Amino acid sequence: MTKLVDITNIIRSKNSGPYELTMDIMFKTLEDYENVCSNKIINEKLICELYKISKEDIINIIEFKPANAIKITIKRPIASGDLGETDVYGAQQHAPLLSIEL
Repeated sequence: MTKLVDITNIIRSKNSGPYELTMDIMFKTLEDYENVCSNKIINEKLICELYKISKEDIINIIEFKPANAIKITIKRPIASGDLGETDVYGAQQHAPLLSIEL
């Protein structure tokens, strides 16, 4: 079984404003990108399971072929900088994606 981390150059997360998080997955090759996209490996069900969120909390999942990338945007469970929030920049929120196996 192949791991997502083995076929990507970058898996990262960041704020997309104070109320949203964006995760970027950038693939090493067009072939790997197209394989993941055509098999719908990155999908709403998977993101809901990994992030323990409802489907309504997913803003979008965008496949962007010019960059061999998939961008996922979700609602933040706690606004950036709010009391109880532990990652003000959203830079550590990509960790659940690291466990994906193909």
